[in-house]
Amino acid sequence: MRNAFNTALIESARNDESIVLLVGDIGFGVFDSFRDEFPDRFFNVGVAEANMVGIAAGLSMSGFKPVVYTIIPFLIMRAFEQIRVDLCIQNLPVILVGVGGGLVYDTLGPTHHAIEDLSIMRSLPNMHVLTPCDPSEVKLSFNDSFSHRGPTYIRLGRGGEKNLLTEDLIKNRLPEKINVIKNGKEVLFISCGPILEETMAALDLLSSDFNCGLINIHSLKPLDKNSIKDQISLYNFIVTIEEHSIIGGIGSAIAEIIAQSSSNSRQLIIGIPDVITTEIGKREYLLGHHNIDAKSIANRVKSFILS
Repeated sequence: MRNAFNTALIESARNDESIVLLVGDIGFGVFDSFRDEFPDRFFNVGVAEANMVGIAAGLSMSGFKPVVYTIIPFLIMRAFEQIRVDLCIQNLPVILVGVGGGLVYDTLGPTHHAIEDLSIMRSLPNMHVLTPCDPSEVKLSFNDSFSHRGPTYIRLGRGGEKNLLTEDLIKNRLPEKINVIKNGKEVLFISCGPILEETMAALDLLSSDFNCGLINIHSLKPLDKNSIKDQISLYNFIVTIEEHSIIGGIGSAIAEIIAQSSSNSRQLIIGIPDVITTEIGKREYLLGHHNIDAKSIANRVKSFILS
């Protein structure tokens, strides 16, 4: 996903001289090509993330289109006040790109895990929140962000993710719209971000027992509420899956929609519990530890439906 973002960034910068990139002393190797091609539009501000957001705000007010990139906990948690005051209150078109969504910085421990960011960003007025699920959707999400007049947060994984969406789904994808990957009759799975891969695998495990549908949501804010309501009305069971805390993410967003509609659907929210992840291991191990790997998802859904 990082490489896909870099490619999209370079393509956009070639067509728009106002685009500038700010990084917080990371991205070495990833952005060498951007730095070499646009040396006057690349700024490494060092380990000073709050200052970086402030600089981006100033550049935006001067007519530039700043793109800010660093690891999510350093970008969102460390610079939260500047994001809220400098960007959201003034509604400035700055694009925040956070890398390391969920548990992908696995062995680096809880200081590097990003499991509260969607909740934090969803709470901010004027902020758009985009969660591409694969490299092909990164480019579209990045391009979408330029159509928003205010700040945008794009949540990336790390690297090595494979493309999950078909060409038709990518072709038909529009800003703020959901991707209906599979139609069903009994259970609707709703996923966002790279955890879609585990979700799709869980669907395969359940295919002989239940008629399942699947949608991918790449825009958590704004949500395409009408399309989601239409989908929810077709199912008795709704299962949301996210590599994020069960508080404030896609599960909470869907629960808000269900609560404000006439739906009688039951919802199961699958995500990371309200805990600090002190276990150390690779992402696959941590997904299993939190019961959000494909096999655990399938077992939890069976228990939910049959209870």
